[in-house]
Amino acid sequence: MTGALRKPRPRAVWVAASDHADGLDRIHDPGVAATLWRRQRDPDFAAWIDSLSPDHLPRLRQALPVTDVAAEVQAACDNSGLAASPQRDLLAADVAALALRFGTIMATPYVQLRLDVIQTNACRKFHCDRVVARLLCSYRGHGTEFGLAPGQTEVTQVRALCTGDAAIFRGTLWPGEDCGLLHRSPPIAGTGETRLLLVIDLPEEEDGDCGLPH
Repeated sequence: MTGALRKPRPRAVWVAASDHADGLDRIHDPGVAATLWRRQRDPDFAAWIDSLSPDHLPRLRQALPVTDVAAEVQAACDNSGLAASPQRDLLAADVAALALRFGTIMATPYVQLRLDVIQTNACRKFHCDRVVARLLCSYRGHGTEFGLAPGQTEVTQVRALCTGDAAIFRGTLWPGEDCGLLHRSPPIAGTGETRLLLVIDLPEEEDGDCGLPH
C-alpha cells in the first residue's frame, strides 16, 4: 500500500434536551449533535408577537459584541416602527441573553446575529450548516425541524423545536466529530404564516448557502 486509509471520524447523533439554560452547554459533550433548551412562552409575550404585522417585526443582520445585542435589537425595532412596550423590552433582553449564553459556550465576546422574518420555504431541504455551531430560536411561527440522518439529505423520525425553544446545532466545521443530525426550515409557503427567527453564529462565520436560515 502506498498510503494508509484515513480513519473515519466519530459521528455525533444525540440531542441533549433540558428545561434549563445550562443544558445548552452540553454541545461540547462527545456524541452530542445538538442541545435543546425547552422554554415556555410567556402568554402575554406570545399574544403580542403573534399579533404584530410582519412589517413591524424587527430585522437585523450584524456582527457585534454580545454586550451590544440588546441595544441593537431595540434599534431594529425602532427601524421597523415597532412601538415601545414591555414585550418589546422582553424580546431584546431575551435575544441578548441567548447571545451571551452562546458567546460563553463558544468562548467568544462577538457573535454574528440575525433576526429574519420568513414567509417562504427557506432552506426546506434537510442539511447541516457550514459553521462550527449555530443557535436557533423561533420567536414566532413553527420551530426548526430536525432528525437523524442515515444519508446526506434524508432524516428519520422528523422532530421539531417548539416556538420559543432555543437550540444549538453543530455544523460541518465542528472539530473531531461528524454531525449525524440534519435540520431544515419548516415548509410554510402558502399558509400565511410568518416566522421571526433568531440565528446566532460565531463572528464572520455566517453560512449563506441557503440564502435564509433554517
